[in-house]
Amino acid sequence: MSEQATTAELITRFQQWLDEASEVEPNDPNAMSLATADTTGMPSVRMVLLKHADADGFVFYTNLGSQKARELIANPQAALCFHWKSLQRQVRIQGTVTSVSDAEADAYFASRARDSRIGAWASKQSQPMEGRFALERRVAEKALRFAVGDIPRPSFWSGFRIHPTVIEFWRAGAFRLHDRTRFVRGNADQWTGSPLFP
Repeated sequence: MSEQATTAELITRFQQWLDEASEVEPNDPNAMSLATADTTGMPSVRMVLLKHADADGFVFYTNLGSQKARELIANPQAALCFHWKSLQRQVRIQGTVTSVSDAEADAYFASRARDSRIGAWASKQSQPMEGRFALERRVAEKALRFAVGDIPRPSFWSGFRIHPTVIEFWRAGAFRLHDRTRFVRGNADQWTGSPLFP
């Protein structure tokens, strides 16, 4: 039996699950696996932190020189997976990807802790590193550079928004008879949900 939903309804359901996870997960309930692929189709996956979710999509931030950023720029499609073990729930998302606006990136960067902003300037994310001292030296250099005053967002640091086309909710059931529903975006703001075998 199919189920109809709007984007707002699905985001509300996701946010409710995230809020419940925030009450019980010991660390980073907003952690999500991010799967990308290069132009040959070779996939890669890593954990990142969700920073915002609304009807427009799911947002995270990163160094634009990182592997994930390079892959998303070359192949703007991604998949996400949230897994909350303590609640025995999971949400999977697939969609297309765009960059956030400079204003959004600036606002989020300004909200970060000062050490995190310095770290963003210091890290050459995903690039080979001669040794730990190279990172520590760069952190010290940037800390000295920004000893006083504001720390602006570096041009090589921004965010991406995943615009969902598929959202799947999964909840564990007794005897492995799990509850699993996949919603696929149709025209405009209409989604069709279909139950799946677990």
